[in-house]
Amino acid sequence: MKERVTLTLDEDLLKQIDLKIDGHKIKNRSHAIELFLMQALGNNKPKKAIIMAGGKGTRLKPITHEIPKPLVPLHDKPILQHTIDLLRKYGIKEIIISVGYKADKIKEYFGNGRRFGVNIIYVEEDEPLGTGGPLRLAKEFLTDTFVMCNADELKNIDLFDMYMFHKQNKGKATIALTTVEDPSAFGVAKLKGNKIVEFIEKPKKGTEPSKLINSGLYIMEPEAIDLVKPGKSMVEIDVFPRIAKEGKLFGYPFSGQWFDTGTMERYEIAIKEWKDIE
Repeated sequence: MKERVTLTLDEDLLKQIDLKIDGHKIKNRSHAIELFLMQALGNNKPKKAIIMAGGKGTRLKPITHEIPKPLVPLHDKPILQHTIDLLRKYGIKEIIISVGYKADKIKEYFGNGRRFGVNIIYVEEDEPLGTGGPLRLAKEFLTDTFVMCNADELKNIDLFDMYMFHKQNKGKATIALTTVEDPSAFGVAKLKGNKIVEFIEKPKKGTEPSKLINSGLYIMEPEAIDLVKPGKSMVEIDVFPRIAKEGKLFGYPFSGQWFDTGTMERYEIAIKEWKDIE
């Protein structure tokens, strides 16, 4: 619920505010002031994130016989560290990492996270739990809006803007969508306005509803965890379709960098083209 207030501001300050209005991210003067106040109060971002790092990385064998996929190097640092860099850039410093395969190596490298400027706690999968199961393990820590992301993609997303998009739409989950030239190897989003109606898995060329695919990063509300079934579960299959039926699943298209490192070919492309988070 919003209330109308009257403010008296310096004329030069108002001019600076007006320069920020673009009609898209910042719609008008009132919206601009609201966003600036939220940023000043630290209410423009999630407080916590969970990173899914328990997979075996079978498509990167033989490298992953010895090294868990999140520790595979890219630009002299593990792939997972690039995701931590993104979260830290946007002030998200409370991080949960779900580990499974070669968990000890990941925990040994990242420790409590302090040398990376964050605080890390771990939840451990005794057996593979998919992309949804670890949310149940971490439920006690995820009591407010949170970021969830995979450890094996490289992303550069404006998390402040995505968070505001999520809140303004009153979503239960918002999926960051990236554009690819050939989406036939991915899950492709079918949209109605900002709402995701469904994902079409690996559509044949020419039949895809869009070129927008799931980038592997989400902003979610804690209530979404209640939709995760016990044991192994996939948010893409077991959770998001149910949220979509409620009309509370939204898509956030972004234009920043995105690279999948899931195969040797894609990993090599990422090494050549990824620009590190600054």
